[in-house]
Amino acid sequence: MEGRDYRKQMGLKGMKELLAEEDGMGTVEIILIIVVLVGLVLIFKEQLTAIVESIFGKITKQTNKF
Repeated sequence: MEGRDYRKQMGLKGMKELLAEEDGMGTVEIILIIVVLVGLVLIFKEQLTAIVESIFGKITKQTNKF
């Protein structure tokens, strides 16, 4: 019986340590930021495309002047 109680205590201790561990939090945060950025790109795709085309059009015009 002692072995069983010891394993149970170690299991609970291991769970507490696992829940307290914060090494994976950076990864989760980065994934959430990427998901938000991808969502924003999908929502504003047309506007972003128009802005980029406008900027490249201006760059092309200005480089042709020289």
